[in-house]
Amino acid sequence: MAELLLEASSQQNLVAKSTLPHIWQRHIADSAQLLHVSRETLPPGAWLDLGTGAGFPGLVVAALQPERRVTLVDSRRLRTSWLTQACSQLGLDRVEVVTARVEDLPDAKWEVISARAFAPLEELLALSARFSTRETLWLLPKGAKAAHELATLPPQWDHMFHVEQSLTNPAAGIIIGRLLEGASAPAISRRFHRGRNR
Repeated sequence: MAELLLEASSQQNLVAKSTLPHIWQRHIADSAQLLHVSRETLPPGAWLDLGTGAGFPGLVVAALQPERRVTLVDSRRLRTSWLTQACSQLGLDRVEVVTARVEDLPDAKWEVISARAFAPLEELLALSARFSTRETLWLLPKGAKAAHELATLPPQWDHMFHVEQSLTNPAAGIIIGRLLEGASAPAISRRFHRGRNR
């Protein structure tokens, strides 16, 4: 996987160039830890990775758990074209790559939802809570902002989240947990939809 990414990075900006010398720790190991970092039991079902970019964490999860159905979503066609090729080369036949904005995805429910550097927590939940049930586990790497984003989440969201320290970066945090109600803040959701459509 690292070789595929390094080769493609000479043609398009898949990840920050400054991180390429540290690709294993910054991207691959950082993604793989989501299979182990949570004190929650990781559901075995379908995994939705929003704003997947170069496939982090979703492509790494799919490579490590090839039996799991994983959907990678990104709005940038160059990225999704590369992801489709990478999945083919890696023999990952249970991965679906979708070129779309999150707000344009059809309604569906998922057992695990991840998003890495995609959107602030409140906006992310407003856009994607409709994919969640009370049993869906959210795994959201948030870097150094994790505790602050969770602490400032408005009370309209009925949730059970906590922050776990990243295993690959002591300064980073991962927001982990579940929404007690699916789309529990429709007014907030509408506000973010309008803002992104301007």
